[in-house]
Amino acid sequence: MTRQGMSEHETIGVIGAGAWGTALAQMLSSDGRDVVLWAYEPEVAEAINNEHRNPLYLPSATLAPSIRATGEIADLAGLDTVLVVTPAQVLGRVLSGLPAHPRDLVLCSKGIEAGTGRMMNDVAREAVPGSAIAVLSGPTFAHEVAAGLPTAVTLACAGGTAQWDRLAPAIARPAFRPYYSDDVIGAEIGGAVKNVLAIACGVVDGLGLGQNARAALIARGYAEMLRFGEALGARGETLSGLCGLGDLVLTCSSTASRNFSLGKALGEGAVAADLMADRRTVAEGAYTAPVLADLAARRGIAMPIVTAVDAIIRGEDARSIVAGLLARPLKAERDEAGSKGA
Repeated sequence: MTRQGMSEHETIGVIGAGAWGTALAQMLSSDGRDVVLWAYEPEVAEAINNEHRNPLYLPSATLAPSIRATGEIADLAGLDTVLVVTPAQVLGRVLSGLPAHPRDLVLCSKGIEAGTGRMMNDVAREAVPGSAIAVLSGPTFAHEVAAGLPTAVTLACAGGTAQWDRLAPAIARPAFRPYYSDDVIGAEIGGAVKNVLAIACGVVDGLGLGQNARAALIARGYAEMLRFGEALGARGETLSGLCGLGDLVLTCSSTASRNFSLGKALGEGAVAADLMADRRTVAEGAYTAPVLADLAARRGIAMPIVTAVDAIIRGEDARSIVAGLLARPLKAERDEAGSKGA
């Protein structure tokens, strides 16, 4: 891809008008830039265009008039920069309707495709061949980004510094600071694994097990993230940064995280199937946990916390599962963090 840097007047596209997609559209429009936002629900598009609000997903924000919502993905066909913020499990299906164009496609969805075990960049490459892929990930709550509060993220560019030189000026704003990486796999794995670990932290909170237990779980969960990521070719420094450890700390510590809230409800005795059926906003970790546990098992990578979350999602008793974690054999911290064994 050889096109030059983006004009300050060039329109940006965002696919997905949930809370995070709407927040990104609002952030991108903060300098007056036009943004075309694709919405799945017609009523969401209508509210954004007529009321400058998204009452279904981000009711706290008054949206910029330079955001135009559409229900036709073809309206984004000619745009050179498009951010993709659909739920991970429908990303391929949605992108398959995007006409071919030599564009930068920035993936903002965090998860692993159920059934195939593919990361989002692999799904996107198949759905829209010819696009230059980047991944945006990091510690972000949608309502804070929409409000213009300071935020830092990783922008991992498969196209290296040439792609970064195009995208960074288009995405950066005074309160939204991207940091460069070329480790797309690391950025994706950090975002996918932290969602599952956030459910685990929510379970601990729902069971009333205290702050010590949550801190231990974050540390041991990070070891699992690192172990899995390095086995798949991610770099340790990527996972120790914003899109790994940074995102993990944020989502494991607040009920503003959908995944943490899901886990908290599970710890309090709710049934996963009921919670997931009732939610308009998707807790991606619930869909990622089974495929992540399966990938780890097939590769011989020890991920006991992820395995525990998978069991709880499948309906096993949360308190019994946590008791099983605590009863695991004693060993050196470093030994487990550096091994593939259980």
